[in-house]
Amino acid sequence: MSEIITEVTSVSSKGQVVLPKNIRDALSLDIGSKLIVFTDGDNILLKPIIAPDLNEFNNLMEKSREWAERVGMKESDIDEAVSAVRKRRKS
Repeated sequence: MSEIITEVTSVSSKGQVVLPKNIRDALSLDIGSKLIVFTDGDNILLKPIIAPDLNEFNNLMEKSREWAERVGMKESDIDEAVSAVRKRRKS
């Protein structure tokens, strides 16, 4: 979406906000669409959560398996690799 759409809405007593129809349409939001909410203390950003394409995910998994096979990684190596990454993140 390249153009900026501006609308005014309000917050209900339950904290609910109605997204105007032209914005919902522009973003292809349907009933039940999930949004993530960000704030910097002054602004609110709602961003649609888009489920990954299953075919794209399967392709990524296949490439990962091929890489693991090429470098000689075994299933038993996974726990050790995950532990090492978690240890690096903590420090």
